[in-house]
Amino acid sequence: MRVRVATYNIRKCVGLDWRRQPDRILRVINELDADIVALQEADRRFGQRITTLSHTTLMEEGWRPASVAMHEGGLGWHGNAILLSARVQIEDTHRTDLPAYEPRGAVLVDARIDGQPVRIVGTHLGLTPDRRTAQARFIAEMLSSRPARPTIFMGDLNEWRAQAGCIAILSKSLVFANPAPTYHASRPVAAFDRIAASPDIAFLDHGVHRSQTARRASDHLPLWADIVLPSAD
Repeated sequence: MRVRVATYNIRKCVGLDWRRQPDRILRVINELDADIVALQEADRRFGQRITTLSHTTLMEEGWRPASVAMHEGGLGWHGNAILLSARVQIEDTHRTDLPAYEPRGAVLVDARIDGQPVRIVGTHLGLTPDRRTAQARFIAEMLSSRPARPTIFMGDLNEWRAQAGCIAILSKSLVFANPAPTYHASRPVAAFDRIAASPDIAFLDHGVHRSQTARRASDHLPLWADIVLPSAD
């Protein structure tokens, strides 16, 4: 079964023109034509940490946000949110804090797509190598402690290196799509945004979404992948 997934750091809907325009971010999300989208920096960082994307508007556009918010008015957990198309049926959600000097977290959604089981993990790792390593190890241990399930892992890993550090730790149990530069949107040189999956999931294709709107909507470009889920026997 072919499924499109994507990950996108939306920088609280603030574009390269320093204007907060949620409608512009939503246009980019819709352009991806994905079944699952992991967002980072979906909520404001301070104060009440309310979402920068309207729940009502998302629903009107056919998106169902997974219930991982920190509180009413938020969309994500430490900014991490998961948007799902009508194909995806949620079974369970989980959120966890990650070891960090600053608030960081990961969200997990167990779901089914056209009846096929899948686990979706979204995260945004820290800015320093030691914290990223600790956070990756924490996520790997969390996944190993749960019942096995085809798993898609997505997020902004803040990692410059292709195979070292947090990537090396997560690669022990996940297969990463080849890195593609997504940052900075004005001149992408760093593959901070990554998509990985358990070995039972096949990658068909992946790439960076570079539409005119995407090049202005955030300081990151979205990363997408077409995958095939294993058949449930």
